[in-house]
Order: sequence, then structure tokens, then C-alpha cells
Amino acid sequence: MSTRKIIVYIATSADGYIARDDDGVDWLNRSYAPSAGDYGMGEFRRSVDTIIYGRKTYEFGVSHGVRFDAATRHYVFTHEPADRAAPNVTFVNEPVDVFANRLRATAGSDIWLMGGGSLIGSFVDVDQVDEFIIHVMPVLIGAGIPLMKPRRRTISLNLRSTKTFPDGVLRLHYAVVRGATQR
Repeated sequence: MSTRKIIVYIATSADGYIARDDDGVDWLNRSYAPSAGDYGMGEFRRSVDTIIYGRKTYEFGVSHGVRFDAATRHYVFTHEPADRAAPNVTFVNEPVDVFANRLRATAGSDIWLMGGGSLIGSFVDVDQVDEFIIHVMPVLIGAGIPLMKPRRRTISLNLRSTKTFPDGVLRLHYAVVRGATQR
């Protein structure tokens, strides 16, 4: 059995933010630019069978009508679970490394670490992210929530591929160099 990879698949502004300070992602709506399709999201989505969310990302999804399908395992990291989880969602409140190692040991496809920035940083800090696939949107928003919660760290990456889209979006696919994270 091969080890399941944990992959951060995300969009950022050109200045490195995943959302505005108020959690807004209106800047992802690029009605002024011709559509370039789904930027590979459909293919990526078919390659994973598990998604990990932070509480705010989960709540954003619920408030925007996201359905959590039964074919996918959905986990939400939170210290403040809601009274009731949406169908097919499990709340998690345990150390990231313990959870990630247990999840990797189960059979299945790769795992999508959706976010947000605090959760991504928590996984990186315990060496539990294998790859980053970052779609850099051609927009500067000036302030917001960074890709990872700020902390003094250096994470070495190996570039696996790049792809440019006709509307100016750039996809960067990196593998994390195992054991090279410096704090």
C-alpha cells in the first residue's frame, strides 16, 4: 500500500493571500477575464477521496450551500465544534500529526488539505504536507489571510510543474522537501 499524500490545493492572490481579512474571496470572481475553465480542479478532485477543512473554511462552505458528498470523507479541524455536523462531516480535535498519520495509514486516494491558513501552517509545522498546488490569481488585494499563518519557518520546495492559463492564472506545483523545514 502506498502512502497517501496530503496536498494543499488552493488559490492565492499575486501577493500571497487566500482571502481578505473578513474572509472574503470576491477577488476570485474574475468576470472581466475570459474563463479558462476549472484550472484542473475536476481532475484534481477525482484524485482525492478525503478533504480536510479548518472551521472557518467549513462554515464558509455551509453558508454557501456546499454539499458534503458521501463518496468523500470530510474532516473539520476545530476546537469549537458546531452543535451538529453537516451530513458526511466529522469534526476533529486532536493533534495534527496523530490524525494525519492515522489517516495516511488507511486505504484510499490522496488527501486534500483545503485550508485555511492556520490549519495549513499547523500541518506544515509537523511535516505533514507533501505537495502544494497553488493557483496564483493575477490580482493584488493588499492585505488578508496569508497562505499560512505567519510563523518563523523555512520550507524547502521542489518545483514539479508550472502551467499558465490564457486569463493570466499561474499554477505552481511543488513537492515539499521532507525534513528540510527549519524553524
